[in-house]
Amino acid sequence: MKKYLQGLLFVFFTAVMPASAHILLPQILSSGMVLQRDEPVKIWGFGAAGEEVTVSFAGQNLATAADASGNWHVTLAAMAASAEPRVLEIKGSNIIRLENVLVGEVWLCSGQSNMEYAMRKLAKIPVPANKSLGFPKNEAETATNPLIRIFLVNRKTLSKPDSIHKSWSVARDSALRSFSAVGYFFAKELQHRLGIPVGMISSAVSGSAIEPWVPANAFDTEEFFRSRPGNDPGKFYSTMIEPLADFPVRGFLWYQGETNCFLNEDLSYSYKLKTLISAWRRAWKKQLPFYVVQIAPYDYSTAKGKVALDSTTLPRFWEAQAQVLRLPQTGLVVTTDLNDKGTELHPGYKWEIGRRLALQALSQTYRQPVAYSGPVFKSAKTRKSTVILSFDYAAGLKSADGKPFTGFELAGQDGVFYPASAKLSGDRIILSSSAVIRPHQARFAWHERGHDNLTNATGIPAMPFRTENPLYKKFNPATK
Repeated sequence: MKKYLQGLLFVFFTAVMPASAHILLPQILSSGMVLQRDEPVKIWGFGAAGEEVTVSFAGQNLATAADASGNWHVTLAAMAASAEPRVLEIKGSNIIRLENVLVGEVWLCSGQSNMEYAMRKLAKIPVPANKSLGFPKNEAETATNPLIRIFLVNRKTLSKPDSIHKSWSVARDSALRSFSAVGYFFAKELQHRLGIPVGMISSAVSGSAIEPWVPANAFDTEEFFRSRPGNDPGKFYSTMIEPLADFPVRGFLWYQGETNCFLNEDLSYSYKLKTLISAWRRAWKKQLPFYVVQIAPYDYSTAKGKVALDSTTLPRFWEAQAQVLRLPQTGLVVTTDLNDKGTELHPGYKWEIGRRLALQALSQTYRQPVAYSGPVFKSAKTRKSTVILSFDYAAGLKSADGKPFTGFELAGQDGVFYPASAKLSGDRIILSSSAVIRPHQARFAWHERGHDNLTNATGIPAMPFRTENPLYKKFNPATK
């Protein structure tokens, strides 16, 4: 597929460009870009068959020739991070000079509208209820950091020539106003903590399901799917993801799920997400980090759509998203506290989501001593009429607002749940309920409203869970 796309690009480019301008570049290669540090970097393009090409950057000088189809490439040796603006020069029958090129960390963010959610929208949202999380309302107008660079993919960007080579931008002014808020605030936190250039690529489409972001044939090898899923598999992958795969990145950020939640999915979404992660890692030929954003609280039970939903639709989808943690090099950002209204499908607080993603990356990818997770359920033990819960990331376990814990429920063998009182005992929670004499299972935040108050020293809320998770035994975490 990639060679086919390259052939189409070559034919299209040569049809619209003057005959004397033989060397052409894909749009991802432009002035202002950030190249991934500590990794070999491929520089590629199109020219006349047999045309000799030289590439010079940061003291490296490489030569090659275009093949019979006009494709050529060289590979720069791995480089250390550098905030020095340098020129990448490509010479053939014409000369292309890419100015202001940096070396640092590069991440790709993707998904649907909550990832696409542009910086300019922050200025129009109401003042958030949670004042402790701040409100960078005017960030798009005041941002000035030249070490953060952004590249916005749209549905036609990667199939068009870029004769002026200015697809990358410094994160400011009109370019920033149109860019992903989550992606920008992730980059801002990362750049502040690492002190090196950060490049962000945003490739997201409002309203998109997960299937279009997966190669069209990827589901054919997944045993879970007896037939290929709907929602146009491959539609966006082939045009908005695959053409980027030659450009090295450090990892991926994924914020998507509302469209599939409206279809009342659970286990099937777990498998689709696993298939997507595996496919992207194969495309980049490396097991890159993949961090997922949990979709926010929303009143799915009252929404009108093609499928009947109820109050358990969202927590079951959260459970499906959480299966990603069973795959290597993955993480999940909890957002149960990041929506002020259950009727808002596109909540604010994008700055906090970006920060929480950055904390995940700083800890898991960059191995910095950073706390990044709220409590995560580990195990449950029944003792007489109580259930004792243990958690990972239990340091500083507490109530976020100082009030009694909310969101806990117990059920007996009949499976009927009743509210439970919860008491903190060291790093464990002890549950009891006068309505359940012999408890059999417990659950937490098993509703669509969000804002339950179990947290830890990070202030990040606990991940919703039920002790009897039917997906755990059904989901095979092995990657292909």
